[in-house]
Amino acid sequence: MVHPLPTHHKHRLHRIDQPEAEPDRDNPYPSVQRRASRGRIHIEIVFYGPAKTTINAANPRNLAVIGLSLLRAPEHTLPMITSAKTILLLGFLLISWTDFLPSNTQTGSTLEYTADAQLKFPEHYREWVYLTSGFDMSYDPAGMQMGHHMFDNVFVNPEAYKAFVATGTWPDETILVIEARRAEGKGSINQKGNFQGEVMGFEAHVKDEKRFPGKWAFFGFGEAKTAKMIPTTAACYSCHESHAAVDTTFVQFYPSLLPIAKSKNTLAPAYLKETETPAQK
Repeated sequence: MVHPLPTHHKHRLHRIDQPEAEPDRDNPYPSVQRRASRGRIHIEIVFYGPAKTTINAANPRNLAVIGLSLLRAPEHTLPMITSAKTILLLGFLLISWTDFLPSNTQTGSTLEYTADAQLKFPEHYREWVYLTSGFDMSYDPAGMQMGHHMFDNVFVNPEAYKAFVATGTWPDETILVIEARRAEGKGSINQKGNFQGEVMGFEAHVKDEKRFPGKWAFFGFGEAKTAKMIPTTAACYSCHESHAAVDTTFVQFYPSLLPIAKSKNTLAPAYLKETETPAQK
């Protein structure tokens, strides 16, 4: 037979003469079958093109058997190779895609408490969804006597924001963070108006139905990274219950969310009554 691997003579084929086997009735061509089997092993190891051309030219006798083997090999191997490449490519794309997906842990958008029930401050709140900013806002008719102006910036965890957009209300484990900053008037080239300065404090309004009887709770943060729950006797609870537009939250001050609440019919009855015009009463 003709050995398709040029290992014994460089760039040449090496002929191996073997005695022909005696044919039998069941298989009249045992030697040809043996050659085809050996030829298949070598063909799967080496490149198909050169092996096919050399064998056919040097040994026409085996053209039918070995030539068919050469032609059939890609039919069996190429689909397997293509499928393997496709699986590997999809796996690589999936891994690459998930690497860029922010998890709840990475964005700090899950509620975390200490052993003594203090809320841990969400360090990555600035990566959340920004809702609005207020300037010198006060719910007390007498106003606030601080001696300086203030900005309030409101952020919400992304999961809660997406749920609100879809339903018009807040899901469990919603976290609203209010960032209070001093308002500055003079600085750089600014001559009129105000811009935001240093942080003065934080407040968190969280929804945790399993932990709080009223579902919602307030927490005030200073320099510490943990805070105790503000007692439910504080005025902020009754104020939000009586005047908040959606689920005890002041959505009426969130311009991107108020239209959604209106379209979803999730505005609180107390808020709707409060906003009625004199002609409607």
